[in-house]
Amino acid sequence: MDESEYDEILDDWFIESLKTYRDLHVYQLEFPTRVIEWTSGKTICVAGYNKSTKNEILELCLPQKLFAEENKGLCAERDFKVLHGGFSSGPVSVLKHVPGTRLIVTNDGLTSDLQVWNLGGHDTDVIAKAASVRGAEGSGGGVKMAARLSPEPEVLHGCRVCDVKLTRLGTGQTLYRLASGREERLTRLLFRSDAVFLAACATGDVLTVDTRTSRPPQVAPAPDSDAWWTDASESGLVRVSASGRAALSDPRNPAGVVRRARLAAGTSRRRPDDVDVSWAPALDGAISLSGFDGTVQIFDTSSWGSEPRDADPLFEHRGHAVCSPRSSVEAEGGAVGVSGHVWHPKESRTLVSAATDASLHVWDWIDAGATR
Repeated sequence: MDESEYDEILDDWFIESLKTYRDLHVYQLEFPTRVIEWTSGKTICVAGYNKSTKNEILELCLPQKLFAEENKGLCAERDFKVLHGGFSSGPVSVLKHVPGTRLIVTNDGLTSDLQVWNLGGHDTDVIAKAASVRGAEGSGGGVKMAARLSPEPEVLHGCRVCDVKLTRLGTGQTLYRLASGREERLTRLLFRSDAVFLAACATGDVLTVDTRTSRPPQVAPAPDSDAWWTDASESGLVRVSASGRAALSDPRNPAGVVRRARLAAGTSRRRPDDVDVSWAPALDGAISLSGFDGTVQIFDTSSWGSEPRDADPLFEHRGHAVCSPRSSVEAEGGAVGVSGHVWHPKESRTLVSAATDASLHVWDWIDAGATR
């Protein structure tokens, strides 16, 4: 692609974006991030994953213009703002915020050990390491985590099913250990209630674990043989395969598939940890998918049926692929990939996404057929 073709694509997308986005803001990090975590309704935490240098951990305030109720054009604050920052001696491949606290928990992707950080407050702008938690011996990297305040800060963590344990962060005490010989790698851990959590495997199996009993977990088997990514909410349990097939189950009966679809997402060519499927917390029936290419796709699951059929995205954020400098595209072998995304916890169509060129976007998309 020559310079003129590249500029033409960028110009066309810019004109299109004026009609398809209510807001779109761009920020350039020093290094790419795989982690985006909300620390409040207006702030996020990100961190680099460069293995050869120290990595910044930053708490950023999103542009105030994004949250202006009226006269957005008159809002002076239109940029991201760094509120707190610190450095990790290694890469940060996983990061979870403990709700209701100023604590985050990270993992470097190389071991199963965890690091606990204090995000700071009004008296300091430094993010400082507070403690460490030992993981399972010999399990390697690839930790999955879920964090909560119950009433003390706790983290559920593990690389494989047989590694999963619940740890109290203040003391390092193991509150629960999953007694299982299953060796499958995990793709997600999710709290369902005070005593129940889900452990999703890369094979597509989903385990429902009740910490109050010694009985084996209930297993919802994979729809078929493939690599799968999973998310669950009150809306349902959704699994998406590496070939773009999707299966939706009732969270009360995860073993039964009630809806299926063939997503127009192509075949994943990225690292497995870059693929992410997420339920929208404030938009009924919507899921988002990234990691297959340079886009974030939104799908409406309410249109799916009991038999699989092709499903086109309701919306597709192409900003990372289109706006990346040519040097970044060339460095990525012709394509910039999305490395992570999150929905805003309350705003129905607002998301934050990051890409392998170190770009960070916050965007509020317009569904022309819906009323907000």
